Amino acid sequence: MRGSDLDMMLVAKFREVYAEKKIRPTPNITYYRMESDEFKAGFTQLLLETNENAYSFCEEFNGKHFLSNKLFKQSFLCSERNFDNIHGPCLTDSHGIVDKCFCLHCKTWISQASQWITRSCNSWPSYNVKQSIIKHGVLFVPIGVRGSPKEDLEWRISFSVGEKMLISTFTHTQLLCYALLKIILKDVIATYSECSDLLCSYFMKTIIFWISEELPESVWKPENLIPCFMHCFSRLIYCVKYSACLHYFIPENNMFENKIEGRAREILLDRLYTPFIVTIGDAFYFQINYLTFMHLCG
Repeated sequence: MRGSDLDMMLVAKFREVYAEKKIRPTPNITYYRMESDEFKAGFTQLLLETNENAYSFCEEFNGKHFLSNKLFKQSFLCSERNFDNIHGPCLTDSHGIVDKCFCLHCKTWISQASQWITRSCNSWPSYNVKQSIIKHGVLFVPIGVRGSPKEDLEWRISFSVGEKMLISTFTHTQLLCYALLKIILKDVIATYSECSDLLCSYFMKTIIFWISEELPESVWKPENLIPCFMHCFSRLIYCVKYSACLHYFIPENNMFENKIEGRAREILLDRLYTPFIVTIGDAFYFQINYLTFMHLCG
């Protein structure tokens, strides 16, 4: 979501999605089934399975009715007072202060993310956290792949609830690393118009997730703040250099594909290398003062 003051995700009532395993229908619920075989990883179509009254929100192909993300968003413009603009997956109020994203929920885990369950051999995330994330399922956000022939019929698979659960497990050091990456994004990258739109905080969060899975939990201590941060920052540079930032839950989805490339990528790399070189000395000075502060507070 863009730079509004408040972002909200709301699950649409009386509509549910199921994946491979068909569920027992509940009266008054409209059901959609995932069809993702022919689409970019991390995206899917939603095939209408029940309720002919929902045809008005769908487009027909070969006798099948697929839920249109465009018509879905437009349907809420009439019911949401003061929300009269559509921006990406969101409805935006007339003042540009609040973004509302209406989405759909699948209560079960999906095959596209099945490898995440067993991938990590580290202790993060813990078994209990993983089970809570799996139990919640996934969301579907009304936005497709830009430029795709079926862009209006594609839905992005979202793990936003699971991501919040993961962040809730972060140590103070992990949170600080995430905050420092966001500061670089805002105060260094965003100040250059040539590359201001290339990166977002979601990419920073993804990098922290990957490194948290790779490193032992014992590493994330206050005295290791700078090495941990430099590890994260080096990974960011690597991702930009090779145009590869893999989605944490669905790594087949390279989020930098067709986005970080060409001249813009070279400019972005140059901007990233500058703070990387200049701030190393200041970083160690900062860590000394930070540890002193933590000692006094403790």
